[in-house]
Amino acid sequence: MPNIKPISDLRNYTDILKQVDVSKRVYLTRNGHGEYGILTMDEIDELDRYRAAYQLIFKIEEVRGTS
Repeated sequence: MPNIKPISDLRNYTDILKQVDVSKRVYLTRNGHGEYGILTMDEIDELDRYRAAYQLIFKIEEVRGTS
């Protein structure tokens, strides 16, 4: 289940940060709408690796398509 909190809860940011885990992101809402997500550095690194791999695959497919 997603961990959804109003952005006003950041007044006690240490409590919010304690709830962030690799398997549990915290989503912050503003006026009832999703606005931000808090991730761990491990998750950010993993997303960066996925993005780099996707860009590499895209470039390879692009070169194959023009040959």
